[in-house]
Amino acid sequence: MENFDHQLKNCSNFVSMQGRDPIRTTSILLQPNSLHDFQSVDRCCLIHLILRFYLDKVFRHCETESLLINRKVSGIANSFLSTEKKFRECHDQNTCHCGEDAIIKYQQIIINYEQMDVTSAAMKSLGELDILLDWLEAY
Repeated sequence: MENFDHQLKNCSNFVSMQGRDPIRTTSILLQPNSLHDFQSVDRCCLIHLILRFYLDKVFRHCETESLLINRKVSGIANSFLSTEKKFRECHDQNTCHCGEDAIIKYQQIIINYEQMDVTSAAMKSLGELDILLDWLEAY
């Protein structure tokens, strides 16, 4: 997980759109601390769900005019895919418990995402990678 975090931090620092984010009143990933406020047994599940969310909804709609940024986003997506596969194996073997808190937090992320148009929501989620990576690092 450490190597994953290091690679992603390097890429996400480059890609971070938060400084240019015109939508400051909405957060896709809830408040930064809200990811920390639940049972550790549910973290595996929530990580798996959030990785799937980024792979299925975010990275597919993050196209910019910059080829360099698109390459960095692709690199982040590949790292997420590799990591998600490991969590999927745990999930498939029923060693990754999905409690009610994890499901509720994930559903709120989806609701926040779907309140925006697809491209804006994807770019907003990409801009919030720092929130996600800080949370993963604490895990």
